[in-house]
Amino acid sequence: MFTYDFMRLSFIAILIITPLFALLGTMVVNGHLSFFSDALGHSAYSGIAIGVLLSASDMSVPMLIFAIFFALLLNLVRHKNPQNADTIISIFSSLGMALGLVILSKNGSFSKYSYLMVGDILSISSSEIISLAVLLVIVIVFWCFFLNKLNSIIISAPIAHSRGIHTVLLDNFFIVIMAAVVILSIKWLGILIINAMLILPAAAARNISPNMRAYTCFSLIFAVSSGIGGLIISYYASVAAGPMIVVLSACIYFVTLSLKKVLKN
Repeated sequence: MFTYDFMRLSFIAILIITPLFALLGTMVVNGHLSFFSDALGHSAYSGIAIGVLLSASDMSVPMLIFAIFFALLLNLVRHKNPQNADTIISIFSSLGMALGLVILSKNGSFSKYSYLMVGDILSISSSEIISLAVLLVIVIVFWCFFLNKLNSIIISAPIAHSRGIHTVLLDNFFIVIMAAVVILSIKWLGILIINAMLILPAAAARNISPNMRAYTCFSLIFAVSSGIGGLIISYYASVAAGPMIVVLSACIYFVTLSLKKVLKN
């Protein structure tokens, strides 16, 4: 399979994307932001619609700008109404996709961007891999310097604030990073798949992890192994790579869920 350039590039991309999503996923799962990341993915179509209206040559720019605005607005509304957070996120998610589809259908551009639903990791280029590598470095730096502070905010924002942590600024900074990662990866992973790849390895790791260090290590192992395994199986079985990776991740999750029950007994 590695005699083909596109397979070599895809393999390198998997080695970058899966650790990126594993680290970010641990923070997303801990912060109960699974629906939030899904809403960001759905907002991609609104970003594209804005790009079409503005005749943008590179759709990633309006997608990213809109996603950041959308994420910050959603985060603000979420904190204003914590009791109805899930409902609010669901409404924003539906609106973000529906609004974009309405505009794109009016301009006859929907079919042109339908590939974003499932993505295509095999189409990634060398320059795009470099962009992903930069994102990975940013997430690693953020994780190293701010993980404990972010967990403090998740446990109790008032206590974290009393200890000198800029809770609102840090929370918004994390949301912006999450928006950037989701939107810039959506071309290769797809709206229907990206949230599963973000959540499943971290959720599986949490089932069997006794502490934060093990949680991170298991998340990385599960993400990378399912990514490599899914890519290899997709090549030899002639199936889509993204969905195959999600299937493997889901299998790992159910195995760890069973182990969790066994360990409890």
